Amino acid sequence: MKQYQADKIRNIVLAGHAGRGKTTLAEAMLFKAGTADRLGKVLDGNTMLDYDPEEKKRHCTVQTAMAPLEWLGGKVNVLDTPGLFDFAGGVAEGMRAAGTALIVLSAGSGIDVGAEKAYKAAIKRGNSVMFAVTRCDAENTDFYKTFEALKEKYETKICPVVVPHMENGKVACYVDFATGKAYTYAGGKAAETAVPDSAEIEEMKAVLQEAVASTDDDLMMKFFDGEEFTQEEIYNGLRAGITSGDIYPVFACAGLTTDAVDILLNSIVNFAPAADAKTGEADLKCDENGPLAAICFKTIADPFIGKMSFFKVVSGKITADAPAYNERTGESERMGKIISLKGSKQEDIACIPAGDIGVVTKLAGIKTGDTLCDPKNPVKLAGVDFPAPCLSRAVKVVKKGEEEKVASGLRKLMEEDPTITFELNTETKEQILSGLGEQHLDVIVNKLKTKFGVEVELTNPRVAYRETIRKKIEVQGRHKKQSGGHGQFGDVWIRFEPCDSDDLVFAEEVFGGSVPKNFFPAVEKGLRECVARGLVAGYPMVGLKATLYDGSYHPVDSSEMAFKTAASLAFKKLNPDASPAILEPIGTLNAYVPDDNLGDIMSDVTKRRGRVLGMGPADEPGMQKLEAEVPMAEMSDFSTVLRQVTQGRGYFDFAFVRYEEAPANVMQQVIADANFSDDDE
Repeated sequence: MKQYQADKIRNIVLAGHAGRGKTTLAEAMLFKAGTADRLGKVLDGNTMLDYDPEEKKRHCTVQTAMAPLEWLGGKVNVLDTPGLFDFAGGVAEGMRAAGTALIVLSAGSGIDVGAEKAYKAAIKRGNSVMFAVTRCDAENTDFYKTFEALKEKYETKICPVVVPHMENGKVACYVDFATGKAYTYAGGKAAETAVPDSAEIEEMKAVLQEAVASTDDDLMMKFFDGEEFTQEEIYNGLRAGITSGDIYPVFACAGLTTDAVDILLNSIVNFAPAADAKTGEADLKCDENGPLAAICFKTIADPFIGKMSFFKVVSGKITADAPAYNERTGESERMGKIISLKGSKQEDIACIPAGDIGVVTKLAGIKTGDTLCDPKNPVKLAGVDFPAPCLSRAVKVVKKGEEEKVASGLRKLMEEDPTITFELNTETKEQILSGLGEQHLDVIVNKLKTKFGVEVELTNPRVAYRETIRKKIEVQGRHKKQSGGHGQFGDVWIRFEPCDSDDLVFAEEVFGGSVPKNFFPAVEKGLRECVARGLVAGYPMVGLKATLYDGSYHPVDSSEMAFKTAASLAFKKLNPDASPAILEPIGTLNAYVPDDNLGDIMSDVTKRRGRVLGMGPADEPGMQKLEAEVPMAEMSDFSTVLRQVTQGRGYFDFAFVRYEEAPANVMQQVIADANFSDDDE
């Protein structure tokens, strides 16, 4: 493929709800343009864009894929993103690279949650918005129902550009209001026909004219005077309105048969903003002769091919012979091979010019979100707005001894998916994997097996409880042992009592030398080792003050080891007279839910032993914020429940705030689980 100037490049991200035909539409676009030599089908597992084994197995997109096509003398970079919320990181990547979001809906449906989320992401990023309503040729579908839902939601910004004319429940033709022509389709081929004379078509035409008129005062006057717009005026109005965000054009089509996909491509090239139309990037001009500024919006870490870094070039160009400056590290990066990707297929290219998208291989120092720039003109571009992981599980290696292989594999997967986190919980000694949902974690586990040859199992993470005592108690710890030669003797009296401290508070009130001072550190050390292991369930103790106030010693047999042992014997006498207790971690929950779901989520939080602290309207219209304190032990599946109840609209953040005493039944269960674990070992 030849190199194009920025004014001839359109960067388009396909986004929307799962199962609405995004990949099918993308495949139709690529096939129509001749980029693909066959029309791939998702269910057949032979699409250009869903090439990952997980995608073929699941028949859905799990990662953003891209392919360029040529149309009407221009280049369109198509980015196909996942619709499942578990893979929302892919949508963030696509939105960062694109200038226009083509939000895909299915004829007959309303505005589903995935479309809402895609729209919000596009507006937040400053991208232009288009809507494609697919499956218009399917039985029992209604394009106009979907159009009315869009009209109700986005009002005068909605502008019909291509609509179907229905006869006997089937699409008779597609009307393109931009050109004033209509087309029938058979076997994927278009034939021009007369524009139908119907009230519905006239009504849609009037909506388009009103939307176009809103972009220019002269056009508005012409509209009020009842004059027809010329094709040039319609083109200019659509182009200006889409670029400014005043118009959201709607296109009817059928991806599976490719009907009206050619009109959609015409409109993308004619109306979508070119790559140089608005960069919004640190006052940079989209000029390939300017200083280099490029954002790495995606990474693929393949164990066989190597690392591939995806770049959107805002200014200048990436070439193989010119090293670039990594703004984050301050280091110069030597370019590897520069390629263009068509799904999984690679094509060598000479450079990635301003406005274009491409891939550089083997950039060890680059990660997603980094800016490559000219060292003489350093600049930091906005990164990728990834969602935070919300579901955590403990990782257990199936085959012992492969822990490092698992850690290495996950580190590489984290490079290509920043919505994954993996860390060692130093308290529970568990490796914790976090992601965006159950399917997300399942894909990660499968990739570990297929890419890196290691198997793991996921379980609910252990909770980092604490132990404490509720009563003051004085106990003796006496250690005496004689076995020939020097014996062992240590004798201590220690007062244990509750206090407000996260660590052991050690004090001494010894009078008369009953315990020599040189043994005080040994007593404290013995206690600290015991405190770390806990009293009843193996969890660290907090809120404990230990005062050494008496004891005795032997001038020959006493030693540091003997007094350390004596201290541990004293500690063990705390149970049950000191009234030990389990402390559980409590977190602050901020849940954002649609108005209609507030009661259901409040009820769910209460069932989790949560305490509601407050509620009220969120900053986002139609959403409520629920603030509560909830035991962390009860939160393992909250993300799943919230997604189910709110149909994916809800989200939350949750952070540890303090420890507090667990109820008796919880304490008994924690102790029982600890004893079971000890027996199992």
